[in-house]
Amino acid sequence: MIIYTDRLILRRWAESDAESLYEYAKDPAVGPAAGWPVHKSIEESRDIIKNVLNAPETYAVCLKEDNRAIGCIGLKKPACDESYINPSEMELGFWIGVPFWGNGYIPEAVRAVIHRAFTDLKLSALWCGYYDGNEKSKRVQEKCGFIYHHTEKDKPCSPMKDIRTEHYNYLTKKDWENNEIFKNRHP
Repeated sequence: MIIYTDRLILRRWAESDAESLYEYAKDPAVGPAAGWPVHKSIEESRDIIKNVLNAPETYAVCLKEDNRAIGCIGLKKPACDESYINPSEMELGFWIGVPFWGNGYIPEAVRAVIHRAFTDLKLSALWCGYYDGNEKSKRVQEKCGFIYHHTEKDKPCSPMKDIRTEHYNYLTKKDWENNEIFKNRHP
């Protein structure tokens, strides 16, 4: 599956993206805020492409002009307290390399994946979380229609080997259908 937006291509990760992934994932401003450690080598990035980023509904975020991976977006089983979720819900996650911050690329990618989630995958709702202090992620979620749902304190963040507070936002299909920010905006 490939998703096109005005400025982006969202496509499957390829092993040939390892150098680009490493370039952005080695920056300590990116991974730790999202809950994963900085990449230490191109080989580690290649391994992560093979074993993590090859998951269904996980996409490399690429600029149309060169199709080079500059970030990642995907849907997965929700990581929040299971008492809140049902089987027709997934969690949306994303990141983008520092040189591309502030250009609106991630909100554009998020809107496209939301559209896919509710129209093609027929999901009923989406979750999106962010760790305490990750204000950039919080703002993206708010711009894209997610509404605060709950906070989970003292939550283990296994990849970082620490304990964090995570805030969860929620977007239902009905709220998405009624939200003006999505009117006349199709990927």
